[in-house]
Amino acid sequence: MSEFAFTPPATPSLAVFGSSARFPIRRVFCVGRNYATHAREMGSDPDREPPFFFMKPADAVVAAAGALPYPSATQDLHHEIELVVALRSGGADIPSDEALAKVWGYGVGIDLTRRDLQAVAKDSGRPWDMAKGFDASAPCTPLRPVSAFGHPADDACIRILVNGEVRQDGCLDEMIWPIADIISHLSRLVTLAPGDLIFTGTPGGVGALQPGDRVHGEVAGVDEFDLEIVEKQD
Repeated sequence: MSEFAFTPPATPSLAVFGSSARFPIRRVFCVGRNYATHAREMGSDPDREPPFFFMKPADAVVAAAGALPYPSATQDLHHEIELVVALRSGGADIPSDEALAKVWGYGVGIDLTRRDLQAVAKDSGRPWDMAKGFDASAPCTPLRPVSAFGHPADDACIRILVNGEVRQDGCLDEMIWPIADIISHLSRLVTLAPGDLIFTGTPGGVGALQPGDRVHGEVAGVDEFDLEIVEKQD
């Protein structure tokens, strides 16, 4: 066994619904502009763009529950509700018709975004990693295994409410690239592996969050969550 220079950090993980076991997280991939309504509100043409991906650190994944501190270095934090796919196996160049067999389970997450930092990065032609991959930027519910709950319905509703007001409201069948195609396309870019998470994109209606906001999100037949944005504690 290798000897490390210091004790390695604990493996990031997510709770599993109805179990004391936890799902170990290897990597976190996110699909950009995978719903036509969101692509258009961000100024893109959804009919012309193939899927593109960005990443978040594995330890950016936190439980979507309780109090969530407003992050530093932003005045414009946005919510993006997403179906999250957890992989049980991987590979390269996975055909679409074999992709769903790689799925371990599903959760409901938020791709939190420092929209002001992202805008500056886009305008200057720089990477926008720090707009997406900051601490606690990927809250997610416990995962529900496919073996017990199956796959979500194609027309399952996905929505987020802030202080009781519906902000985002769509259906999974509005995805430009469905789950199997996302997995297949991503596997042409990197070799996927057990423990990988994929945030599958968000419908239109993204908007700002402020300390004190109460957030409810859900994907029908998968899970729902409630959390509160609070002031960051020094």
